[in-house]
Amino acid sequence: MTMKPPMSGSTDNEFEVSKKKNWAAGVPGVVHSMQPAITQMGFPRTLKLMATLNQKGGFDCMSCAWPDPDHRKLAEFCENGAKAVTWEATPVTVPQSFWAENSVTSLLDKDEYWLGMQGRLVEPVYKPAGEDHYRPVSWDEAFEIVSESLNSLASPDEAAFYTSGRTSNEAAFVYGLFVRAFGTNNLPDCSNMCHESTGTAMGETLGVGKSTIAYSDFEKADLIIVMGQNPGTNHPRMLTALEDAKANGCSIVAVNPMPEAGLQRYKNPQKVKGIIGKGTPLADQFLQVRLGGDMALLHAVTRRVLDAEDRNPGTVLDHEFLEKHTDGLAELRAHLADLDETAVRDATGLDSAEIDELAARYIAADRVIITWAMGITQHTKAVATIKEIVNLLLLRGNIGKPGAGACPIRGHSNVQGDRTMGIWEKMPESFLSALENEFSFPVPRKHGVDSLMGIEAMQRGEIKVWFAVGGNLVAAISDTAAAEAAMRGTQLTVQVSTKLNRSHVVTGDAALILPTLGRTEIDRQDSGDQFVTVEDTVCAVHASYGKVEPVAPNILSEVAIVSRVARAVLGDRVDVDWEGFEANYDTIREHISRVVPGCEDYNRKVRQDGGFILPNGPRDSRTFNTSTGKAMITVNELVHVERPKGRLLLQTLRSHDQFNTTIYSLNDRYRGIKQGRNVVFVSPLDIEELGLHDGQSVDIYSEWRDEPDRVLRKFRVVSYPTARGCAAAYFPEANVLVPLASASEASNTPVSKAVVVRLEPAEVREGTPVGAPAGAPVGTGA
Repeated sequence: MTMKPPMSGSTDNEFEVSKKKNWAAGVPGVVHSMQPAITQMGFPRTLKLMATLNQKGGFDCMSCAWPDPDHRKLAEFCENGAKAVTWEATPVTVPQSFWAENSVTSLLDKDEYWLGMQGRLVEPVYKPAGEDHYRPVSWDEAFEIVSESLNSLASPDEAAFYTSGRTSNEAAFVYGLFVRAFGTNNLPDCSNMCHESTGTAMGETLGVGKSTIAYSDFEKADLIIVMGQNPGTNHPRMLTALEDAKANGCSIVAVNPMPEAGLQRYKNPQKVKGIIGKGTPLADQFLQVRLGGDMALLHAVTRRVLDAEDRNPGTVLDHEFLEKHTDGLAELRAHLADLDETAVRDATGLDSAEIDELAARYIAADRVIITWAMGITQHTKAVATIKEIVNLLLLRGNIGKPGAGACPIRGHSNVQGDRTMGIWEKMPESFLSALENEFSFPVPRKHGVDSLMGIEAMQRGEIKVWFAVGGNLVAAISDTAAAEAAMRGTQLTVQVSTKLNRSHVVTGDAALILPTLGRTEIDRQDSGDQFVTVEDTVCAVHASYGKVEPVAPNILSEVAIVSRVARAVLGDRVDVDWEGFEANYDTIREHISRVVPGCEDYNRKVRQDGGFILPNGPRDSRTFNTSTGKAMITVNELVHVERPKGRLLLQTLRSHDQFNTTIYSLNDRYRGIKQGRNVVFVSPLDIEELGLHDGQSVDIYSEWRDEPDRVLRKFRVVSYPTARGCAAAYFPEANVLVPLASASEASNTPVSKAVVVRLEPAEVREGTPVGAPAGAPVGTGA
């Protein structure tokens, strides 16, 4: 517990590239999780937290939304879950002297790793307009500043209220209630940047934008297709579920432009063979698809399934299911009749034999799960691609039966629960009406802004106050320079946070930082210690109880902060017991039970052993809340993502020691990167073709329509076995290359997985790079 925050990042001399790993977890996973925890928190605090992480009566991990099994192990957490706990529960705090010693301008030169490592925020601080330093203020002063700013606006729509996926159900419900009582639906959230494409596609085709499986379905599946995701880093506990499925005879197929260690081989540290043995090989087939080629692959597999049915009528498709529960099969058949196999090969980079093998695996399996993450959702045709996933599942009735279904994997702890609780800029009329009936005030119906629309509205001067509960929007969203310029154009930015990040140093004229409790900490209110609830990726809702004393006495919970802001801003304009919400979270849950579908008798059900499962029509009863009352088989035009000559398609991704924009260290163990982040992964054949060499320093230019090129300076080329014509770099650094206007059709999600770039040898140039974050370290450490 003697850790001090770092005063500098890595240097060129420290940067190392080694051989990539072909397996995940094992003893190194234990060492890399527990060593930092014990060093930074001490053994007693570490033991108390790790022994209760993801346990019944314990607290829910904040690092992903992976569900908990019914029969939990003693250590029901992964390496990155332990790192997330250490990050949040560190006893290191930001001293009051920090604010006088560090101007906002000086902090612009610090990277995310340095900012986060300064420790926990413990007091409200305020940067007045025209000044360059934050200064401590009382909570009452802070709430008065928010009240004056919001109540001075010409319209409630001149404010936007952002939410991170770490927010609890209770805080999210109260937050949405306050915002609508204030008079707007401007409720952008982190879903807009990750799984909005999933919600859009599944909502239109199945009537629900969530997973249609339960946790137990993994062990019952015959085939699991893992598309566009890296579970070894982003949700490592999934590897255990895949291992269990494998033990029951399940085949696993990985579809990804890059080989990921966790899908190659898993060394389970809770099993002997994971410690001294070779572990479990997971993927039986690896399809190294080109970026943007997933829809072409799905078209080709679906066509092969239809052809197999034509060769042996009545033996391949689930005709009873299709007739009773779906619409659109004839149109799909007609559309795929003339599928161009040459176009498929060009789009996917795969040969016909590889696609034939996947189709044969699909046809041979009675129970199939297709699971995906942001490698699918962040493309121009992301919604259409997910609709094609649904098409393939529907053909053989792989919805609503054990061991089968659609399984989008949310990578943020309660992002799904926040949406359930009303955090969305366009909640349906049924929810808004229920909210209005429950609280007896007029609820606005006009749709609000999502995250990209919010940035654009700030650019136009239409949003003057930005209030964020958690998150780090300016780092997380695309087109960093544009986002930061837009944020600087506001009158006031408010951040409710546990630790410093880039969004605290890119501010409006005035800025507030409000420190909040972490999920690990005991939430003590007037009625006693409180618990909160969260929803995981398979629709399970359960309680989370903080286990350690707060790192400082002056920190408020998210519920308390939102409730007090509401009281300060709204006064007696609405008859809502904000004070009662803060005192006892049961009162919030009583309202949730009457407003949110599936949450009836909420207080009782969340106190059950393991909580409860929200209803899900496709999963539970093969019922579909669509325009026709049936699952919709859809026709989606194949559009090939073109790669101009001499260019590459770049995707942004996480390093292993990272959670969203939070950087735990400068290492990426599985990809062989140590003490550096400014790298671009390129196929050795592409390196040769482009006339470059491994280790060379390059500038990365992104090209978008007729806009000026965006550029990242001095990134190191790392030879890596990625798909031909493709490249990869870490976010948030590479977000600068993603144009704000480049968004998924229908979902408005940033297209971060297929950015046209060119690589040029790095040179010293005058001026600020187009698209580079003003004042941010560009190209250092590579």
